[in-house]
Amino acid sequence: MRISKIVNRSYLEVNKYPRFDFKKKTIKPLNILKPLMYLLSVFEVKKRKSKVTKINFDKIKPPYFMFVNHNSFFDFKVATLTMFPTVGSNIVAIDGFINRELLLRAVGCIGKRKFTTDPHLIMNIKHIIKKKKGVVSIYPEARYSLLGTSSPLPDSLGKLVKLFDVPVLVLINSGHHLAQPVWNLRKRKVETSSTLTKLFDEEDLKKLSVEEINTKLKEAFYYDDYKYQKDHNILISEPFRAEGLHNPLYKCPVCGSEEHMNSKGTNLFCEKCGASWYMNELGGLEHPTKPFPHIPTWFEWQRQVVSFEIKNNKYHYEEEVMIESLPNSKGFYRIGKGKLTHSLDGFILTLDGLEEPLIKNRPLENFGAHIEYNYFGKGNLVSLSTERDTYYIYPINQKKSVTKLHFAAEELYTYTKAQLVEKKNV
Repeated sequence: MRISKIVNRSYLEVNKYPRFDFKKKTIKPLNILKPLMYLLSVFEVKKRKSKVTKINFDKIKPPYFMFVNHNSFFDFKVATLTMFPTVGSNIVAIDGFINRELLLRAVGCIGKRKFTTDPHLIMNIKHIIKKKKGVVSIYPEARYSLLGTSSPLPDSLGKLVKLFDVPVLVLINSGHHLAQPVWNLRKRKVETSSTLTKLFDEEDLKKLSVEEINTKLKEAFYYDDYKYQKDHNILISEPFRAEGLHNPLYKCPVCGSEEHMNSKGTNLFCEKCGASWYMNELGGLEHPTKPFPHIPTWFEWQRQVVSFEIKNNKYHYEEEVMIESLPNSKGFYRIGKGKLTHSLDGFILTLDGLEEPLIKNRPLENFGAHIEYNYFGKGNLVSLSTERDTYYIYPINQKKSVTKLHFAAEELYTYTKAQLVEKKNV
């Protein structure tokens, strides 16, 4: 079914539907499909004059991991061509399989529900790396970057690398967010570049601890597309360049309102106090007294506000929501209204008429939360998963920012983890 289509079903009906088969063994990408993968990638790569600089290796043979930062669908195209004709098995969220499961399985994709612990994922990685001697491509940030900057990486990444003991390549793409930001998917005329680094070989992994591996991965995954824009004097003149920016930049720095930011054309503005910012062609926001020459500064200020609320027990989110279920790759089913609560106790999602909650996650069960802006015309959402289902959760009041939930999930995880460490050290 079309993703934009609304199909109403009861929870009891959907609960009986077959689940996505994560146990099914992944295959290496079929050679017969590699020319198709090349053709689907090469035209945009050439159009954007994308160049890949390779560091710290001449040639490398599978098996190995390739870790990639994540800003847009264009990431997959660059990753496909970077090591072609060697093609990796991409780890793909279940929504990516909708209407194309057979094709994605044929090109070696491994399915996963975001931000869940999945033993079948490890088994499929082992099958490709150890038995098939293939390549596994992982996007460890697990969602598109909201403003073209680094996202937290899971602590389990170092354990994964140590477990399989094969080389690790890191592909960092620059300019992909500028070319098609997640908050407005209309493409911009932007040239891009990438850096492919062999970060670890087998000898490195034998010497390094899990903590040291994680530290090096986090350092390698530093990027900032707006800094890249200024450093390379990339001018973006599209007249719609600020439209949608109010979604990640939801809090007015002048009056403090969190429900009144909006955008149109080249302007970002607050409908409550009237403050307005002009987005110039170098990606800066101009204002008489509150300029933001570097957009991520505004973004990170919002994070600091949420962190303060959490640390001072002032954070609480509770909203009426519309819930859609994604049990398999056939599509979404709207199961009704409910309530989403997020507090220092974690996430709770309830469905009207159902006694038990659909989701009840403690803070350390979510190191992040997946959000979408105006998802296929249906609105902003936050997505939460169990082992059996993925719920796409749309606030009825669309003025309530899902970006704040994005920050809160990350900051609550960090805060709770720090509290546990502090207790152990007492």
